[in-house]
Amino acid sequence: MPKVSLRNVTKRFGSTVAVDRLTFDVEDGELFVLVGPNGCGKTTVLRLIAGVIKQDEGDILIGDVNVRNLTPSERGVRMVFQNYALYPHMRVYDEDGYSNLSFAMKLRKYLKENIRNRVEQVSFRIGIGRELYRRRPRELSAGQQQKVAIGRAITLPPKVFLLDEPLVHLDPPSRLRVRGEIKSLHQELKATTIYVTNELPEAFAVADRLAVMREGRVVQIGRPREVYENPSDEFVADFLKAYDMRY
Repeated sequence: MPKVSLRNVTKRFGSTVAVDRLTFDVEDGELFVLVGPNGCGKTTVLRLIAGVIKQDEGDILIGDVNVRNLTPSERGVRMVFQNYALYPHMRVYDEDGYSNLSFAMKLRKYLKENIRNRVEQVSFRIGIGRELYRRRPRELSAGQQQKVAIGRAITLPPKVFLLDEPLVHLDPPSRLRVRGEIKSLHQELKATTIYVTNELPEAFAVADRLAVMREGRVVQIGRPREVYENPSDEFVADFLKAYDMRY
């Protein structure tokens, strides 16, 4: 799976600099977590890598390819959005038609049996019961929609997997289960994964390495224990301090 590299990437929204000359590398097959306070630019970074928005300056490379002029579908990237982004008119799974879980495979003309087997495998791992298959997104709870969004993203193994706070709408038992499944799936798929969360215990539980962001910049990168034990400055120390009792 490819390495992801950002080189002096900047993104502005009007007079606001959301991402400021950002440079870092995510290694091939790594699970890399972005943490930081709200508004620090974490989600914007994911959207730039996915191609949902374009940077104003700098370069993004997936493998050896500069993806500036590639569409999202050409980048080999799958993203789970915080707001789910499910197809509202489609059922969770419909064996005979297009549906949220089968859409990518059906579009690529996979055999019906192969699609069914993969959907059932993914559903079991993420905890999507068959009783949900006939429902449309409006008929699902927030947690159920989140599980379907994750399931949809992994029915076809991606080259790069982007997760924007994937557990935020889940109840505590489901959060622990799905967090474990994400870690397990990462080890199985070996997809280069970039994961955004505001929850440090969650970040520390899944990350190979993590980056702490502030005002559109990365202020420290390292393995979770390294960052926790050796914060690079007062901002990082203060950010970690609130989580001392939880980690």
